[in-house]
Amino acid sequence: MAIASTNPTSGALPRVNLDTIVLILLAGAAGTMAFDLWGKTIAPLLGLGGLAPVGLARGFLGALGLPNGAPYGNLMHLFLVGVIAYPVGWLFIARPIFNKVLPGLHWTIASALYGAALWVFAIGFIAWFAGNPAFLGFARITWVALAGHVLYGVVAAATVVYMEKRTA
Repeated sequence: MAIASTNPTSGALPRVNLDTIVLILLAGAAGTMAFDLWGKTIAPLLGLGGLAPVGLARGFLGALGLPNGAPYGNLMHLFLVGVIAYPVGWLFIARPIFNKVLPGLHWTIASALYGAALWVFAIGFIAWFAGNPAFLGFARITWVALAGHVLYGVVAAATVVYMEKRTA
């Protein structure tokens, strides 16, 4: 399985092939499961409130004038964003930039920063665009979402690292 570039820390972009597509899907699925486990189960059990990413996706779709029923919100959150877009962003944008700009930065720190950037995008911009206050007014749920996005970034990147080491 020739998943990514010859040297993942070189800053080179991954080859686009079936193995890379499988890697994207695995990393995205792992990250999304971690995000949802945290935001829909663990955080509420701790009394921190629960995340509603499907509701946010539905609001975004509605703001665009697109169908925004529950199936569309689930498709947007679970598959298009969580399983495809965010891991593509890690593999093809964030990781190569971190490797070029800060070549000694460990992947765990880089992926946590990537997760924080995803939070800024999702809770800062998408929430506002969907008709909510930017960063959801910095309520308690804002910080649950930050932890969830950072967790997503680290778990998705850990999946990439594991798969690349396994196939090297």
